[in-house]
Amino acid sequence: MRRFFLHRLLLFLPTLLGAVTLVFALIHVVPGDPVEAMLGETASNADKETLRRELGLDQPLSRQYLHFLAGLAQGDLGRSLYRQSAVMELISKRLPATLELSLAALGVAIALAFVLGIAAAARRDSWVDRLSLLFSMLGLAMPNFWLGPLLMIVFSIELGWLPVSGRGGPAHLVLPALTLGMAMAAILTRMVRSGLLETIHEDYIRTARAKGLSERSVWLKHALRNSLLSVITVIGLQFGSLLAGSIITESIFSWPGLGRLTIEAIQTRDYPLVQGCVLAIAVSYLLVNLMTDFLYRLVDPRIRYER
Repeated sequence: MRRFFLHRLLLFLPTLLGAVTLVFALIHVVPGDPVEAMLGETASNADKETLRRELGLDQPLSRQYLHFLAGLAQGDLGRSLYRQSAVMELISKRLPATLELSLAALGVAIALAFVLGIAAAARRDSWVDRLSLLFSMLGLAMPNFWLGPLLMIVFSIELGWLPVSGRGGPAHLVLPALTLGMAMAAILTRMVRSGLLETIHEDYIRTARAKGLSERSVWLKHALRNSLLSVITVIGLQFGSLLAGSIITESIFSWPGLGRLTIEAIQTRDYPLVQGCVLAIAVSYLLVNLMTDFLYRLVDPRIRYER
C-alpha cells in the first residue's frame, strides 16, 4: 500500500510542474498590457516603462518564469498588480467559499444521482426509469448561465423563498449548489443506473439471492458497492470540473469565491492574480485526481498500476 501511494505521488510531481508551466505560458500569451490597465492609455511612456520595470515585466519571460518558480517553492505567488496585496493571501480568503460551494454541489449531485439511479435500475423500463432519463437529459441540456437566473427568478423573485445572491447562511447556498451540481447529477444518475444493471447479473448476485438475502440488501450492499469504481471515476473528474465551473455560478450569484476573483483579475489584467487563481484551480484538479486514485485502492484492493 505504501509503495502504491509513493508511486502515485512521484507521478503527481511532474504533472504539477507541467500544469504550473502551462499556466504561466498561457497567462503571458493572453493579449493586454497590465501597465496600461493600471495607469490608463493616457499615461506617458516614461511612467509606463517605470512601472513595468518596478513590476519586473521588462525582464525576459525565461527570467520571469524562474523567478515565478522560486517564489512558488517558497509559497509566494507575488503581489496583485491592482489590489497591491499578496496573491496567496487573496486566494486563501476566497478559496474556502469556493470549496464550500463545490462540496455542497457535490452533495446535491450525489444525493440526486444515487436516489434516481438506484430507483431507475431497480425499476427498469418503468415510469421511474423514464423520469430519471428525462432528468439526465434536462440536466445536461441546461447550462449554468441559463439555469442559475431561472432558479433565481422562480425561487427568489417570484416565490421569495431564498436569497437572491451573496454568501451568508445555508439558505444562500441552496440555489448556487443546485445550479452547479445539476449537470453532475445528470451524469452520475446514468452512471449509477448503468453500473447497477451491469453488476446485477453477476454470479455473486445470484449467490446472494440464493442465500436468502433481501432485495434491498442485494442492491445496496452487493450490487451498488461493486459498481462504484466507474462512479468514483466520474465523481473525481467532475469535482475538478466543479471548481473550474464555479466561475460562472459565482458570477451569477455574487458568491465571493475564487471563480469571481478570477473574473475580476482578468478584467483588470492582473497577471499575478490571474496566474495564482488559475494555478489554484489546476492544483485542486490534480489533487482530486490523486485522491481518486487512492480511493480506487481503498474500494478495490486488487487494483494495481503497472510502471
